[in-house]
Amino acid sequence: MSSLTWDLTLAGLSVGSAAALTGVGLIVTYRATGVLNFAHGAIAMVCAYVLRQWVVEWGRPLWAGAALTLLVLAPGLGVVLERLVFRPLSVLGGDPAQTLVASIGVFVLLVGGAALLWGQGARDDAPELVAADPWGQLAIVLVLALGVGAVIRRTRFGRELRAVVDDRRLAVLGGIDADRVAAAGWAFGSFTAGLTGVLLAPYVRLDPYGLPLLVMEVLAVAVAARMRSLPVAVLVALTIGVAQSQLTRLHPSGWGAPLLQAVGANLFVVALLIASLVLPGVGTRDGLPRTATARVPTPPGAWIVAAVLFLLPLGFAGPDLHTSVQVPALGVVLLSLVVVTGRGGQISLGQAAYAGLGALFTALLAAGRFPGLPRLPELAALALAVFLVAPLGLLTGWPAITRRGLALALATFAVGVGVSRFVFAQPYATSGLTLGRPRGFDGDRAYYVLELALLTLALLATHALRRGRTGRALAALRDHEQGASAAGVRVPALKLLAFVAGAALAALGGGMLAMGLRAFDPSAYDPVRSLLWFAAVTVLGADSTLGALAAAALLVGLDAGARGGVAAALIGVLAVLVGRFPGGPYDALRTLTERLRPPRRTGLTPLGSRVRHRLRTTPGAQAQTPAGAPAPGPTPTPAQASGPAPAETPAPAPVSRPARAPAPVGVPAPSPDATPAPDHATAPHHTAAPADGAAPPQGPPAPPDRDSRTGGAGGNTRTNPAEGRGVLTAHDLHARYDGFTALAGVDLTVPPGRITAIIGPNGAGKSTLFHCLAGTLRPTRGQVRHNARNITHLSPHARTRLGIARTFQQLAVFPTLTVTENVRLGAEQGHIEDPSATDRALRLLRLDGPLRDAPAAGLPTGTLRRVELARALAGTPSVLLLDEPAAGLDTAEVAALTRVLRALAADGTALLVVEHDLDLVADLADVVHVMTAGRIVASGPPAHVLDTLDARETAV
Repeated sequence: MSSLTWDLTLAGLSVGSAAALTGVGLIVTYRATGVLNFAHGAIAMVCAYVLRQWVVEWGRPLWAGAALTLLVLAPGLGVVLERLVFRPLSVLGGDPAQTLVASIGVFVLLVGGAALLWGQGARDDAPELVAADPWGQLAIVLVLALGVGAVIRRTRFGRELRAVVDDRRLAVLGGIDADRVAAAGWAFGSFTAGLTGVLLAPYVRLDPYGLPLLVMEVLAVAVAARMRSLPVAVLVALTIGVAQSQLTRLHPSGWGAPLLQAVGANLFVVALLIASLVLPGVGTRDGLPRTATARVPTPPGAWIVAAVLFLLPLGFAGPDLHTSVQVPALGVVLLSLVVVTGRGGQISLGQAAYAGLGALFTALLAAGRFPGLPRLPELAALALAVFLVAPLGLLTGWPAITRRGLALALATFAVGVGVSRFVFAQPYATSGLTLGRPRGFDGDRAYYVLELALLTLALLATHALRRGRTGRALAALRDHEQGASAAGVRVPALKLLAFVAGAALAALGGGMLAMGLRAFDPSAYDPVRSLLWFAAVTVLGADSTLGALAAAALLVGLDAGARGGVAAALIGVLAVLVGRFPGGPYDALRTLTERLRPPRRTGLTPLGSRVRHRLRTTPGAQAQTPAGAPAPGPTPTPAQASGPAPAETPAPAPVSRPARAPAPVGVPAPSPDATPAPDHATAPHHTAAPADGAAPPQGPPAPPDRDSRTGGAGGNTRTNPAEGRGVLTAHDLHARYDGFTALAGVDLTVPPGRITAIIGPNGAGKSTLFHCLAGTLRPTRGQVRHNARNITHLSPHARTRLGIARTFQQLAVFPTLTVTENVRLGAEQGHIEDPSATDRALRLLRLDGPLRDAPAAGLPTGTLRRVELARALAGTPSVLLLDEPAAGLDTAEVAALTRVLRALAADGTALLVVEHDLDLVADLADVVHVMTAGRIVASGPPAHVLDTLDARETAV
């Protein structure tokens, strides 16, 4: 027994050493570049194939092949990937979604290329570089880990590496060549990948799909080490390797024996599930809002072309028709990614698992082998399978509530691998489980018609999820998750909805695939398929149903030839080019066409030419009022046109510092889009123009409202503005970050009908206090109350629905939605039943007219500030929290913003402004609070507080 234990321990050390090599390489690459290299296993597979080709096929010396593979090919491949694939992405800003797609694209490209070059069959004659004795492999791992640790801790390059990891941009400003550091990290990571592949190939099946997946399963080693600690990675790898080897001695019996044996043989998968689903998520840098652009419009007539192409197979026969049967089914599976990833913005690398579960459940139900249920007809079995699989979407939806970016990718990938190993690999799924087709649809042509009908239903369901109120909420979640929550979107519930709907669609498509093939094939739903499908949908248009259908046709059509791997290679090429063409192939083609198109010659009409001539020849024409323009002088505002207005909060007393002169009551707020009229007494030669360039179009003024200066957008129509309005208070708030005290007993009241301002130096705790009030941060002690209700533990969306709205210092608009859709989202999520709430907010902020239908992407900063404020006002809040609302605005826009905020206060809204512009604070606020070191050290009217600050600065 002791001899057996020792032998198994040695075998476990051998497996653990290979896993440790993988962990070391992944960690070094991640620390140098911030990229989790999903292609690590594919690089290992390519290096193993090259060494085998050199030694077995060409008969060359092993030592020369090993030197060429490990010292030239593997590092060179890493440098090429960094230079051509990932460096362009870092130049574009390092969008985590695009970086992940590029990494998966490299994986898919290498797998497809290997299948094309060496075939898809497994090879068992790979050369053995190191003896089976594990001590040699263990020595290699320890030497590499100690060497890397010494380099990181004791050399200049290590210091540069740590600086790049902490803050790449700051490191570049400090003179560090971040590209050189990244290239070195990629070279070393690829070297360890090649070494792993060469060491594992003699003892496992060498094939384009199995070896990369086997290497990727040991991601648990790097995740358990938090992608930072090399000693932890080595220790975890060796421990799991030995434990997995020792468990092979157990031979359980009973109905659960196969599952227990599968767990014992796949401890790395178990560890990956635990590390990804239980441990805190890694990759916090990937949790930032991803940049988004306006959705690329569907080409004219594209749907007609698609319909014709999908009807074309009805004229096929024989093998062509049999192959075409797979296209609609795969199209339904890929539509699930459109819902989850394209519209919801959630990364899902486990959709093949749900498709496989749909196929498996359909087969078991139709065969009468599903526990507790009788045999069902095929269509009924398919429907029930979809119903049973849909709730299982919570397996990936629940982690998505607290995870984003890399952490979510790992969690969904782990679920896919776990289902593949512990469900699809069981005897009941691999023992020749067959499946018939529904009665009356047994032939390929009839079944294809049925598939088209089911595909149409899936398209309608997808369309419903991508349009209307739910579609706008999903788009907001994708574009800016914190902004969506601040707008009132119930983010956790919406994420669960996206994953459950995605699981249902994937299950429907998987069942259709199984019925088309008349059998359940576990290999058709392995985790590699998930990566391929994700890359295909993403590069061909993640938010496009046409892109999903095109991807399905491409994947099936290209792989129907004599050699497999063509589709994977093509999708891989498109994915690795995501840094060059972020908008996808269609957007790149459209841009190229526009550039090649000869420019149009433009000129004035005859009337325009005469007007220009007259302006040039008439003295003082530029100072004249254009025909049709209103005469100079004040025009009635909507509030004035409405008759008597509510009593307005008294303006603050003038202070002894240069400040903007407040506009007298009754003078209209100029539109931020319009260039203000010149003041000939003070500025005869120029006018103030918006900082963002030409002004957007301006809509008509708001209609009169008898009881409100803001036309009701401020949420109050009472005669007394402060009557019945909410008051926001903070009591003894404390907050700490990693031992640092950010708030130390803050008490604050934001009363209705007044503008409260918070000022202070950087690090004073202003943002922390703001986040505690908005709900994005929970204080360690103290309470936040709205009226008499304790809302300290309420989420941001719950506070929004209570009437507490906010804006962000960094713009939180949704670029893929139009201006109107952005504003309507605030009204919908605030449960405002008045259909005119959106129009009132648009008119108040001068966003009506042609501008209302413009996409938010690409609009000037000043306009986007108004869009964000209009969205907050559309929910008719009683409390409005503004985080540096004047950031990025010019003088005219700030003046207009000031007047809007005063009107809101006059309507009874409680306003809190965090602002660095002391001139604006002096001009706007009724009460000013000064914060320093997490405490409020001064409060009072702006004249008194700001004069006191001036006196202190003068004394210093």
